[in-house]
Amino acid sequence: MPLFWKPYKSDVTQFIEQLKTQKPALEAEQRAGRALLWDRSLDRSEQAEWNEAKVPQQPYVYQTKA
Repeated sequence: MPLFWKPYKSDVTQFIEQLKTQKPALEAEQRAGRALLWDRSLDRSEQAEWNEAKVPQQPYVYQTKA
């Protein structure tokens, strides 16, 4: 290894690191946004109703029923 060798950082990595230093609360905001949409508990009864209400799809969607 050369004496003046430094590890490579891509432009994207540098941008993300710079963004995190400018906005320290960014990661907490991302986690709060994720909690709004994704981190939810499932209601088993509603999920069972949803599965029961599914209508089976015919093999070729655009074919008329004969």
